[in-house]
Amino acid sequence: MAEHVGHSYTKDRKVLLNRLRRLEGQVRGIARMVDREEYCVDILQQTSALRAAVDALGLLILEDHIRGCMKDAAEKGDAEKSIEEVLDVVRRSMGRPARSATPKSGASD
Repeated sequence: MAEHVGHSYTKDRKVLLNRLRRLEGQVRGIARMVDREEYCVDILQQTSALRAAVDALGLLILEDHIRGCMKDAAEKGDAEKSIEEVLDVVRRSMGRPARSATPKSGASD
């Protein structure tokens, strides 16, 4: 039987799924708070906690990707494409525009 080649997050699959279930619970809890017309600040605190939990999940997947998929790409000589792909996702997650493929002369970060 051929060996299954999974994504780099496969080793953390159980942890990721547990975190996702907790996120679902947090979202349902916030929905209940809105339905019960609870105090705005309490709801804002819960949305802040939800955002932090989503960020932690994303960071775990990013770390796995860098240590697994990107490492494999580098070993195969295809690192640049993988690096640009990850940088693009990180930039978009931070609300930053994607960098142009060819930097303009005299431009700086």
